[in-house]
Amino acid sequence: VTLLLVDVDDMIVTREDEEEIIKLKVLLAAEFDLKDHGKLRYFLGIEIASSSTGLVLNQRKYTLDLLEETGELGCRPASTPLDTGHKLSLRDRELLCEEAKGRYQCMVGKLIYLTLMTPDITFAVNVLSQFMHVPTDAHLKAVDRILCYLKRNLGKGLLYVKQETVEIEGYSDANWAGCADTKRSTTGYCVYLGGNLVVWRS
Repeated sequence: VTLLLVDVDDMIVTREDEEEIIKLKVLLAAEFDLKDHGKLRYFLGIEIASSSTGLVLNQRKYTLDLLEETGELGCRPASTPLDTGHKLSLRDRELLCEEAKGRYQCMVGKLIYLTLMTPDITFAVNVLSQFMHVPTDAHLKAVDRILCYLKRNLGKGLLYVKQETVEIEGYSDANWAGCADTKRSTTGYCVYLGGNLVVWRS
């Protein structure tokens, strides 16, 4: 089986048989102008490193670029993505001006992309995405808190190890009436395949 992943003009080809990969490259090169970057190391903001242990995926460079863009490279690292002592609300403090609102929306959008390889910020980013239409200074401060947490965990990612058995495990939970405004609960779940985390949502 050959797996071919294409995103615009970026492509990944993988297969157990190296000779078949070479044949496919020759076929593609006959039709398209290709540049072979060799072993996969970086794709769509995701860094990939392989070792005898397994495959490690993270978004270190993407995170560093985001910290630099927001001026948070020198921030004091935070131990948690959210302040657990305060529930964010629509009634929180002052509404942001249009310029700051646009900045908030842009940063939350970039944080959503970071949840691809950083499951531990998924809940926090989910909470902040609920205030995209009416963000306040408290919500913007919470974005900064996530950035400070990311600074503390630079390079942290997901390790995928080849296993003899491929068992599926799933876990779910909810924060009962966790929303300060609607009293609705937020559900979170994760699925492991062969001991490797493959799906997570909040």
